[in-house]
Amino acid sequence: MNEKRLLVGKINGLFGVKGWLKVFSYTDPRKNILKYSPWLVEINGEWKELIIQEGKEHSKTIIAHIENIDDRDLACQFLGQDIYIYKEQLPELPEGEFYWDDLVGMKVVGLNGYDFGRVEGMHDTGANQVMIVSTQDQKRLIPFSKPYLISTELDKKLITVDWDPEF
Repeated sequence: MNEKRLLVGKINGLFGVKGWLKVFSYTDPRKNILKYSPWLVEINGEWKELIIQEGKEHSKTIIAHIENIDDRDLACQFLGQDIYIYKEQLPELPEGEFYWDDLVGMKVVGLNGYDFGRVEGMHDTGANQVMIVSTQDQKRLIPFSKPYLISTELDKKLITVDWDPEF
């Protein structure tokens, strides 16, 4: 298995006395984080796999019970840890769709050929999705939506946008 890990959430609290964890999920919808098991966390430089025994939405958060973590004291070791999964755990997407991680590193050019740089990351503002595009000298936030997004060619690692280089 390829060891590529993807960040999907963060353990941000404890729930009850039986070892349940509160989780802030970066997946959309939030509860999808529960579909991926094992979770991977790094503790003291060592990666551990956490098997989800049970999980559910609770108010505006997700709570999960991890296999063999049956009390609050054991659960404390995971507080503040980022949650990763193996990329291979993601489902295959239909033709023409892709994951944000697939866009990282792609070259972004304007309609006139202007080189904006490479995608460093993605961000969801709530109103729209935005690419964080960087060169050595500059960082730009460019909307990843129509009418600004012209094309995304995964095979060429190229994204074409209609964006003003002066903006």
